[in-house]
Amino acid sequence: SEGQPCESYSYDVTVTDGVWRAKCYLHPSLNHLVHTNSLRTGSDIIIAQCSFVYNERRLGHGYISIEKLRCSSGESSLLSHIRDVRTLPVLVKSGMERSTLLQSDVPLELNRKHYLSLWNNEYPEGDVWTSAPPSSRDPVLDGEMLTCKPLPLLVKILQKSRLRYYGKIGSKIDFPYQAYFEVADQSGIMSLVLWNELCPQFYNSLNVGTVLYIQNYALKQSYSNRSRPQMDHYGIKMFTSIEICLNARNPTSIITVVPPKNVQPQWSLPDVSYRFATRSDVETFPNNSVCDIIGLVTFVGRVERVKRKGPEKYWSFRWVHAVDGTSEHPFVLELFSSSQPEIFGNIWPMTYLVCTQMRVCQVEGSLPYLTSSCETEMFITGYHKGQPYKNDPTVQNLIQRNKTLKDNVVLQKAYIGGHYCYPHAPCTFTQPVGETSVPLVAASDLKKELETLQYREHKKLAIQGQITTVRYVEKSSVSEPQAYSTPTRSTTLSRASYQCDHNTITLFIRNFGGSHFLFCVIFQCISMAIIKKQTNKIEFELNYCMKYIFHNFLSCGWSRQCQELSVHLHHGTLHQDSISRRFTLEEKNALLRWSNLHPMRWTPEQSADTLPTTVCAGYYQVTILGINKQIAVDAVFLPIERSGEHRAVGLPPGRHDDTMLSCLSSGFVCPLSGVPSSRSEVAHYRPGKIHPVATTADELEDTHLVCVLDICHLGGEEVEVLISKVYKVTEVSVK
Repeated sequence: SEGQPCESYSYDVTVTDGVWRAKCYLHPSLNHLVHTNSLRTGSDIIIAQCSFVYNERRLGHGYISIEKLRCSSGESSLLSHIRDVRTLPVLVKSGMERSTLLQSDVPLELNRKHYLSLWNNEYPEGDVWTSAPPSSRDPVLDGEMLTCKPLPLLVKILQKSRLRYYGKIGSKIDFPYQAYFEVADQSGIMSLVLWNELCPQFYNSLNVGTVLYIQNYALKQSYSNRSRPQMDHYGIKMFTSIEICLNARNPTSIITVVPPKNVQPQWSLPDVSYRFATRSDVETFPNNSVCDIIGLVTFVGRVERVKRKGPEKYWSFRWVHAVDGTSEHPFVLELFSSSQPEIFGNIWPMTYLVCTQMRVCQVEGSLPYLTSSCETEMFITGYHKGQPYKNDPTVQNLIQRNKTLKDNVVLQKAYIGGHYCYPHAPCTFTQPVGETSVPLVAASDLKKELETLQYREHKKLAIQGQITTVRYVEKSSVSEPQAYSTPTRSTTLSRASYQCDHNTITLFIRNFGGSHFLFCVIFQCISMAIIKKQTNKIEFELNYCMKYIFHNFLSCGWSRQCQELSVHLHHGTLHQDSISRRFTLEEKNALLRWSNLHPMRWTPEQSADTLPTTVCAGYYQVTILGINKQIAVDAVFLPIERSGEHRAVGLPPGRHDDTMLSCLSSGFVCPLSGVPSSRSEVAHYRPGKIHPVATTADELEDTHLVCVLDICHLGGEEVEVLISKVYKVTEVSVK
């Protein structure tokens, strides 16, 4: 529910001890636990302090206010024994048994009549949103009706936009919602606006192709700055200066949904039309052009959020790949939530996806991608029945082509979740910042950005500095935090332990180039290597030393510089949520829950299936020292290993000279051929083979770089910081 003068939201929490359930008010000082998803459904909490608050303006009403609590990190052991929380009795203070607020789906405070969706204000949330229109008699076109002012309208819906929530702090409007529809008859197309209370009543039941009989509407001047769908392919007149407004009062609009069987041909209502494009067509489309697409989904990214204007307001979005067989490249789709939670949260590989009114984005350094608009609607397998596009030739052709595909072939390339970012960074970093440029921030501002991130909020930032350490983390299960430091042993090393044979050092220097830098690294690695004591001898495991030297870089001045830091941000751990998983039909439900935002309501299915720990092929931990050498940040670099990966789509092959710097710059672990899984690429790369760092480390020493970082809050204490690209100063353009 909407909240306090501090421009924040208020939250109600339903808790249970397994015997009773109670709806409680969460004290605003605890809101940050919701923002970071530390307080979440399905987990156990310990309430350390609470109080009972009476409503001084209403008799027989009060509620429990939670003021202090502790959150657990795992799944609840209590809820595993409960099948339906709604069957538990509600805990009510004696004398307040008649209070309806405690048992109904309405907020405890603020005199609001409905809840907002936890992560997205544009989602229809709660029991007030009906799926069927209010019952009304069938329309009869009699003479009495035709004499009314204004005259009734008989129109067909050609386009439907997502909901818009315009609520503000202190607003007294109960349902501050608005939804646009494009409606038409034989004379032309005009916008229809559904306002406030009518949105919960009608929004879910008014769909493209629905015929409406409208009475008691208002005509008002259109808002000139709003987005509009492209509908010129209909070939009929569009009225853009005025719009039809439907309200619950002043005047009270009457909306009648005409059953399809009652629609008469003599009404001459236009047919719903689409503008489907194939993947090969998109290459030729100009920037900002609009099209509809259909494809077979091969990759579904996790749901993330991006901040909007206004307090605690976010867009939810995810990246999706879909193929239609007309190109070797997939559609790359940036899908924002479209007030269709049942579809947006259930997009999975192997499903047919239809997206309407998608906008083409032509970008430098990447293949074009499509982003959804306010008017975009999405449909997946299970929701295509009855849709007007089913007989479109493009749709029929795709279905015929994919009948020859085998499920196991598609599943081999199907992935879900994990870190994914598009479009790729351009070849040159540009200042000043444009609309699509990555902002260059101070290291101190990066610290603030990391501290203020909310759950699944994603940002792309750039900082100046130099890389001081690189450490390769071998294939293992990830997400357990590791101390970011040079490997040490718990055994205290004596002075003799640091001594090593002159011939041994000479051997290493001969093998690795003989530079003074490598000598420093070799000496530090040998002195910290695994030691085995055998009959008063100290035997160094040279294989361990060679592996450590071969895969790690340590700047000569880092041991001194790290002592002079004011802040060191430790985010060099690769988390489970950062790694994409191969999609399987057996794990479908668990994978969908994992890739979606955490649900605001607990269900038994939430803890029914658990996913096994992901095993990562290996990654780099990188320390970036800020340009003024006061702040350092540890980040993860997860290189692309094969051109067939979903993360490699749209990446130009680029220059790659097998150095660590070119790896950080291009994103590839080795030169890519541009042809997915080509023989030359497979020969160059073998599983477990990581390109040497130490032998190419001289290029990193004291090099001024601009590092582009992807940051995302994964919930609780987990914050993801990944390096997406590194620029040398010669690749920076200052305008």
